[in-house]
Amino acid sequence: MKTRRIELPLTDGALDGLELGTAVYLDGVVYTGREGLYKRVLDEGLEPPVPFRSLGNANFHCSPAASVNDDGTYNLGAVTATASFRFSRWLSQWFGMSGCRVVIGKGGMTEEDYRAHFVPNGAIYLSTVGYGTGALLGRGIRRVIDVHWLKELGIAQAMWVLDVENFGPFLVESDSRGNSLFEREGRVINRRVDGLYEGLRQPALKRYGETTSRSDEVV
Repeated sequence: MKTRRIELPLTDGALDGLELGTAVYLDGVVYTGREGLYKRVLDEGLEPPVPFRSLGNANFHCSPAASVNDDGTYNLGAVTATASFRFSRWLSQWFGMSGCRVVIGKGGMTEEDYRAHFVPNGAIYLSTVGYGTGALLGRGIRRVIDVHWLKELGIAQAMWVLDVENFGPFLVESDSRGNSLFEREGRVINRRVDGLYEGLRQPALKRYGETTSRSDEVV
């Protein structure tokens, strides 16, 4: 597997040659932001708590496992990604106003989303690797720089600004042309799915209406 360590904020040319499936580690500043942030800024028109472009250009769709100490400092042990496809409707507008170039999350989006929203803005999508990696990613967080709208949105939805080092691994799920790693591999697998059923006997015990034919309705 190819690996790449990338400095944040991204500069021109930083994503050149980055291939689908490459394992990426990040150094610099990452901020979290999901539907709570998008709704307040984009739907309700509230003034952002801080100029987004001053924070960098990497937006993490996640829910931190965090707590606030009595002295106002923070404990953040893990960061668990959330499914990004739910936020696609905000992204074109978000990219335009924030200058975001990297979205990190879970599960990816469709190639249609990438080509409509990401490619015109020079952005890519990085996916977490499997489940249960929140604590592993937490090791890459050096400190919490700041938190915005914590009281208004709560821990999961607030915007956490994180100083990270060797933060990852993440998989390159979309490239500069809008291709998707998951969709590409899904097409390869689906071409051979029918072959998995060839030569199989009908099951001796089965539920009413169950069938091994993909063209029949399954009850």
